[in-house]
Amino acid sequence: MEHQIHLAIQIIPLNSKHHPYEAIDKAIEVIQQSGLRYEVGPMETVIEGPYEAVMETARKAQQACLLHGANELVVNMKLHLRKDGDVTWEEKMKKYS
Repeated sequence: MEHQIHLAIQIIPLNSKHHPYEAIDKAIEVIQQSGLRYEVGPMETVIEGPYEAVMETARKAQQACLLHGANELVVNMKLHLRKDGDVTWEEKMKKYS
């Protein structure tokens, strides 16, 4: 899959040595460093990019939480992809700006 996709990801650290927000911050750092377009929200983060890059970033974000002391994660993901084209922020958000 070569087209741009959207992945909404929510990572909930469980049984962590630290406050859950600290582990979530580590996940967001991974997403920020990915070079992909993203938007952090109060309940989930949406990432835009090529399928493989987005999914690898999601995997690394989960790993960051585990490395920061979470023993378990609940991960909710929503994926929007299109067979013959890109999924973009502009098509979804332009009427609101």
